[in-house]
Amino acid sequence: MKATSLIAIMLSIGPLLVGCSEGKTRKSKKKEVAKVSTTITALPEVVTSPKDNPVTEAKAELGRLLFYDPILSGDKDVACVTCHHPSNGYAEFLDISIGPNAKGLGSKRRFNSPNDIPFVKRNAQTILNSAFNGIDTYSRYNAENAPMFWDDRVKSLEIQALEPIKAFEEMRGHRYKDTEILDVVVERLRQIPEYQRLFELAFGDTNSITIENLGKAIAAFERTLITNNTRFDQYMRGDSDAILISEKEGFELFKEVGCANCHNGPMLSDYKIHVLGTPENSKLPNPDGGVKDSFGFRTPTLRNLRFTAPYMHNGSLKTLKRVLEFYEDISNGKERNPHVSKEEYDPFVKELELSVKEMSLIISFLNTLNDDNFDKEIPEKVPSGLPVGGNIQ
Repeated sequence: MKATSLIAIMLSIGPLLVGCSEGKTRKSKKKEVAKVSTTITALPEVVTSPKDNPVTEAKAELGRLLFYDPILSGDKDVACVTCHHPSNGYAEFLDISIGPNAKGLGSKRRFNSPNDIPFVKRNAQTILNSAFNGIDTYSRYNAENAPMFWDDRVKSLEIQALEPIKAFEEMRGHRYKDTEILDVVVERLRQIPEYQRLFELAFGDTNSITIENLGKAIAAFERTLITNNTRFDQYMRGDSDAILISEKEGFELFKEVGCANCHNGPMLSDYKIHVLGTPENSKLPNPDGGVKDSFGFRTPTLRNLRFTAPYMHNGSLKTLKRVLEFYEDISNGKERNPHVSKEEYDPFVKELELSVKEMSLIISFLNTLNDDNFDKEIPEKVPSGLPVGGNIQ
């Protein structure tokens, strides 16, 4: 064959070879033009506290008792732990929570009859690792300014700890106004000698029972609830055998298909607000507009997903497979919420390239982020003498 003929043949098939190459590397090229850092690392081994609220044993133990004591609620029937129980990974297996005027724990919880208190409109996020909220891809975070809740409406665990007490459908109920309930709770605590002693031990002052210190004590306890040694953390710290080959493949796919655009950093969350058009929860009479009625919500952590089903801000997706199918739908322009058009979707949605065959591998990776080695100690009693955890039996 003449050289000129060989050259002609190569030129003719060249575009085909290029086309095949582009098809095989399409995702890697998209990864190269990612608009954000998709760095994912292990969690820090040490928790940073605010300068004005260092964690001490006395303060954390006081916070534990307060966390379990229904004296913090308007009708003395709900505690923090009612919706954030250690047996449920400090979350609960309900789509949206049930607060006052109810009985039972987790999926068995039901309103009493009669009842006119609504469901809590958002899914109860786990408290595990909330000490790291706001952490960035360089493991930097500011405990005094850490973002809280699905809509990022308050900063720091100290402030967050007080908000459910004030919320009508979470802990307050009918008896008191939101402007007076914290003063009522503090006055109750001041009448209990054991709490007087414990607050003085924790804060060093005979007049330590204040609203501010109530929030500080609960926050101090919550900062002890961490799972920073998952199999994934071990892998990221250098133990190549900590996760399976299929889980490693899932990790690479997770980054490749675009999940890491929003789920990055040590907590696998960018802590930003994104509009996705999540399906509505039929239990809620009105659509939840999220941040400034944009239908935007903060990216949740992907750690300990075993304990946090059902998923999304309103618990509308029951399994991780349903979540990934939802992302596949919206990346293809399907609208799953009648109040949110595809034109309003976050731009990162268009970056997703997720197929059914990839879902099982990604889920296998997500399972490496689970860890049940956390503090599950439940006090035998609380200083108020009320039922531990409220009406959960």
